[in-house]
Amino acid sequence: MIENRPFATAIAHGVLILGVLVVAFPIYYTFVASTLSVPEILRPPLPLVPGDRFAENYGQALFGGVGRIGGVDVWTLLFNTSVMALGIALGKIVISLLSAFAIVFFRFPFRMAFFWLIFMTLMLPVEVRILPTYKVMVDLGLIDTYAGLILPLVASATATLLFRQFFLTIPGELVEAARVDAAGPMRFFRDILLPLSKTNIAALFVILFIYGWTQYLWPLLVTNDNSMNTIVIALKKMVSFADADTPWNLVMVTAILAILPPVLVVVLMQRWFVKGLVESEK
Repeated sequence: MIENRPFATAIAHGVLILGVLVVAFPIYYTFVASTLSVPEILRPPLPLVPGDRFAENYGQALFGGVGRIGGVDVWTLLFNTSVMALGIALGKIVISLLSAFAIVFFRFPFRMAFFWLIFMTLMLPVEVRILPTYKVMVDLGLIDTYAGLILPLVASATATLLFRQFFLTIPGELVEAARVDAAGPMRFFRDILLPLSKTNIAALFVILFIYGWTQYLWPLLVTNDNSMNTIVIALKKMVSFADADTPWNLVMVTAILAILPPVLVVVLMQRWFVKGLVESEK
């Protein structure tokens, strides 16, 4: 039985609304700054209402380019970052699905040893192996390429562990039924495991897409050409030590546009994300 407590409900809603305002106000303030000129931004106090330079600022950033990053436009930065984030997310999911499938449903020598070797790579993030990884990218000629941005970050021990734990809950009767129907390993994987795993895949995709979108250190090392920069790297390059040398209106525009894709992914896949964390479809 759920008790009806109007006062407690009002307090809970008030706290939630206050939390949303605290989180959303800096984003709104950034949007306001993106519609002003540089002198208006540097002259305190900053207005709380949008200015009249929305079309001009956003048009210049999207189509005119930004001088401090070699005249590259934000469309190019968004495309680079999207390719990297999608490549990392999809690559991690595909590799983790196949590796977890092999570990759970196949019997071969040193099967668990290979799993623990994969699991131990959690202690070796890209920051720890940055020098040898960079050397490999140089030797393969992958500097300033999308492959160089994606491949070193595409494996995931965490996703492999999550899929392994999920596959271990698959009833043995289901595996036996597939064998009776003469279903081969890949047909079993395609027709049974993938449909059962779709909510887990969706939840992981949201997490991994944001992980790829917010990468800073590796893209900074592996890209020298401004046209191959991601939007996070471009934001850092746009900010100068001297406020007067920084195009703050374009920085704010770029920051707003950098926020939109991850927010859209979370909003559009929210239902699948929650189901992947709390529900099971078996």
